[in-house]
Amino acid sequence: MQILTLKDIINATDGVVQSGNAENVDLSGITTDSRKAKAGILFVPLAGERFDGHDFIVSALESGAEAAITHKDVPEIPDGKVLIRVQDTKKALGDIARYYKRKYKVPTAAVTGSVGKTTTKDLMSAVLSEKYETLKTPNNFNNDIGVPLTIFGLEKKHEAAVIEMGMNHFGEIEYLASIAEPDIAVITNIGMSHIENLGSQEGIFKAKMEIAENFTDKNTLIVNGDDKYLKTVDPGKYKVMKFGCDRGNDVYAEDIVNKGLSGVEFTVVAGDKKIRAEVSVPGVHNVYNALAAVCTGLCFGVSLDECAEGLKNCEYTASRLEIIEHKGIEVINDCYNSSPASARAALDVQKNTTKARRVAILGDVLEMGEFAAKAHYEMGIYAAECGIDELVTVGANAQHIAEGAAAAGISDIISYAETDEAVRDIKKLVRPGDSVLVKASHGMEFHKITEAIQEI
Repeated sequence: MQILTLKDIINATDGVVQSGNAENVDLSGITTDSRKAKAGILFVPLAGERFDGHDFIVSALESGAEAAITHKDVPEIPDGKVLIRVQDTKKALGDIARYYKRKYKVPTAAVTGSVGKTTTKDLMSAVLSEKYETLKTPNNFNNDIGVPLTIFGLEKKHEAAVIEMGMNHFGEIEYLASIAEPDIAVITNIGMSHIENLGSQEGIFKAKMEIAENFTDKNTLIVNGDDKYLKTVDPGKYKVMKFGCDRGNDVYAEDIVNKGLSGVEFTVVAGDKKIRAEVSVPGVHNVYNALAAVCTGLCFGVSLDECAEGLKNCEYTASRLEIIEHKGIEVINDCYNSSPASARAALDVQKNTTKARRVAILGDVLEMGEFAAKAHYEMGIYAAECGIDELVTVGANAQHIAEGAAAAGISDIISYAETDEAVRDIKKLVRPGDSVLVKASHGMEFHKITEAIQEI
């Protein structure tokens, strides 16, 4: 992080010094984790369901932090330290990030969507990195805490930034966009993720479009022109750029070659220019993610040749269609999150395996509400259509996967209520020579299953 002063913090948050002297205090970092407190750090305590960071303010200051903010009464703090009172510490975190971003302004691209956000983020960053020193959202830092912390990572060397934005309620994307203030935004697609909270795909579409709420004619919104909802977005107060496999899009793909678990090759067409491109992550659906990245690059002045090179050299975040080989077992590790669409895409990827037996370990897709039973049942039918030999389901919703699969002809089905039960039986479920797909929503903690396979 570049330097902020405690005066900057006060200005950003409308805070009031409650204890200590805020004059001439420079900060070199901001943390919400008291264990990372040290000299030069501002500690921002957050109140959660199972913890309250306010309980660690004193220890953070004793560990070296220069100051802390608070929205609660705090016991006496160590001499020489500063305590600033704010209305709400989580909101203050966002306010500070917005202030920081404006002070050290960097051209920024944001990405949201129901499926493929993280892979698209990786590809966007790879493309921009061919020309610019680029910051990108680390891991899953895509919420109202992660986005500010990502922004604090902007250093003097950075010339561009790619910020991933997630949500599960109305208003979240608009809030995150108000902090990051992107110049360009990408919406990958409109699926079923979080439909329990948003009511319908129309609701999801509305929530995703919040990313452009404050756009002007200086901004560009990049959307999937093949998507039922996003294809309806037209230029108005901002520019619109569309990608897809339909030739009517501004940037489109043709001559797609599926290389199985090794990735995909295709030709990118942008106006009167064409170039052959490839991505090493498996799944034809990733052509769309790559095209979104190319559109971003073109908007930032990256040449088509440089875009193709960036796609080729991309380094991907773990646990997204990650191929792991262990003692003759091929693990398709896609355990970070799930949706009906991404589960289908993962099953499509597994169809390309050369292993003798296909095992799919599928868990609950969460936040599906009234749509859960039907969506999971259809996943089971699709698993059968993809030729799964053994199906393992975990969770209450996943029982419907088992029902659909059984109705469609899969006979080897094992169901568990909890992830830990499957972990205990993992040696009975998989064996050398298997291809094993591991897929569920993040809350199912399916990383335990991937880890258990690697310990066989």
